[in-house]
Amino acid sequence: MEITQTYFKEGGKQKGVYLFTLRNDHGVEISVTNYGATVTSIKVPDKLGNTNEIIAGFDTLEEYEREHPYFGVICGRYANRIAKGQFSLDGVTYHLAVNNGPNSLHGGIKGFDKVIWQAETFEHKDSVGVKLSYFSRDGEEGYPGNLQVTVTYSLNNKNELTIEYQATTDRPTVVNLTNHCYFNPAGCDRTIYDLILTIDADQITEVDDTSIPTGRLLDVTGTAFDFRQPTRIGERIHQVPGGFDHNYVLNKPNGQFARIAELLDPYSGRKITVYTTEPGVQFYSANYLDGSLTGHNGIRYQKHCSLCLETQHFPDSPNHPHFPSTVLRPDENYHQKTVYTFSW
Repeated sequence: MEITQTYFKEGGKQKGVYLFTLRNDHGVEISVTNYGATVTSIKVPDKLGNTNEIIAGFDTLEEYEREHPYFGVICGRYANRIAKGQFSLDGVTYHLAVNNGPNSLHGGIKGFDKVIWQAETFEHKDSVGVKLSYFSRDGEEGYPGNLQVTVTYSLNNKNELTIEYQATTDRPTVVNLTNHCYFNPAGCDRTIYDLILTIDADQITEVDDTSIPTGRLLDVTGTAFDFRQPTRIGERIHQVPGGFDHNYVLNKPNGQFARIAELLDPYSGRKITVYTTEPGVQFYSANYLDGSLTGHNGIRYQKHCSLCLETQHFPDSPNHPHFPSTVLRPDENYHQKTVYTFSW
């Protein structure tokens, strides 16, 4: 195994932005940049030994600095949506930037995806990786408390990409972090319709027409949202107006580390298995891609060319006391872990 560090093209040299490439002994190669703590590339072999790019992304820093749909980034301070950009905590109402219709999305105007993180590489006996750190100041994007955040990416010879998140605060605040990779184990020049998806969840959070939870949990039985058994995505996606962009309530206790999803390309044999400590996963089917963005290998990213499995707490949890809490207090440590295992 090895890790290499280079400037992220010319723009990186000017701004102190690097590209870290992790490689294991089985041909898995993962690239991460400290701009937005972003996973820029994941290359995985198939059953015939052919290696291909399996996420949507760009080859230059300048493309990530432009507006894009959160390709591979860390979303924070609060991933997903907060209704009307406000929440109350300990009797105080906080107002956030509204950047998604009437709501706040993925941390606001300048979330964790648009800042430069401090980076430290490591090489252990059984893994290589990079630890990324960011200090989010009290009041940044409207959130209370100075928040010290670390996100650690590591790759091992079990073909596991581990993402570990930690944070501490000096004032009560809310935290919900996730990675926003757009996966397609068949390659992003194809749609996701032939992929086989499994999600271990009996319920989803019902949402209104702005994708904010109503507070109700809906049983997936007999609906297009039921992926408890391996199911071809193309059999279901056109039954959901606009496509999938829904939080699944995972069938495990919050905090328990468990397998929660699998994504298989039956033709190449590539499979992604997802494990997490989080209580939910947002299944998003890249509904708003339209071919206007060009990325790896000159691919124009079309609608439904990839999907996200964003392990996280539920959207708008600060405004729903019966949802698992996202409150972090000064005497507590935020800690969660997600693992994507690749096989073929």
